[in-house]
Amino acid sequence: MVSTISANGCQPAPRDLARRGPTCRYGLTLTDYYLLLLLAEARRHRLRMSELADRMVFSRSRITYRVSSTTKRGLAVREPDPDDGRGSRAVLTAAGLETLRRATPGHAASVRKPFFGRINDDELACIERVFTRLRESLQRNGRKTT
Repeated sequence: MVSTISANGCQPAPRDLARRGPTCRYGLTLTDYYLLLLLAEARRHRLRMSELADRMVFSRSRITYRVSSTTKRGLAVREPDPDDGRGSRAVLTAAGLETLRRATPGHAASVRKPFFGRINDDELACIERVFTRLRESLQRNGRKTT
């Protein structure tokens, strides 16, 4: 989807209005959605900025910009890292968690249809078996899978 950036960070280009992303209704870009999801899944809804950057495959300056953007909208805050006085952590706020909760059903449906809409139940069961076996293999070899 080709987009331009507006005040809420979510303005589709004119030729793409029919494909407006479901997270836009909540003022979230897909990047915002993923950032909030990572924070929601983290212990105590907190991640070191460097770890968040690594998980999102962002540079340190890019993650600082993204977290600042969500902070301005009250979805996250930054706090000093008590274990490392030089670093800071991104923290999901209650408003961020609620926004993520409301955006998730539409986001899940938008992913489900193009990826699984043409797969029958037998094919889906096969895919599940393959990925389950891969996950179990990674876990046996000591690799983190979540």
